[in-house]
Amino acid sequence: MEILRNVVVLVHLVGFAILFGAWVVEAAARRIRVTRLMNVALAISLLTGLILSAPWGLDHDLNYAKIGIKLVVLIVIGALLGIGSARQKRNGSLSPAIFWPIGILTLLNAALAVIWR
Repeated sequence: MEILRNVVVLVHLVGFAILFGAWVVEAAARRIRVTRLMNVALAISLLTGLILSAPWGLDHDLNYAKIGIKLVVLIVIGALLGIGSARQKRNGSLSPAIFWPIGILTLLNAALAVIWR
């Protein structure tokens, strides 16, 4: 069971890496836009995060405050991606006020996972 949980953790980390990596690529190229890859990575992170929040017969209690805060941050990222995608389709461009918080909040979510024990 522990091996399965570790595989889910790996897929969760890959989802974060894809989301943050896609954002960094767009930022480095100075293209302020939301990509389909960002949306897919968000779905991977959300799905695996929800699976990890289930009590897998762990010998310790889950930190529900941490899980809740990370979920709220992920929902905000999803909202920004949704708003950004809609504005891109309508206007052909995206405001930096929507683009930059996506990367910052993605990094914040990873920091919460690593630093908050």
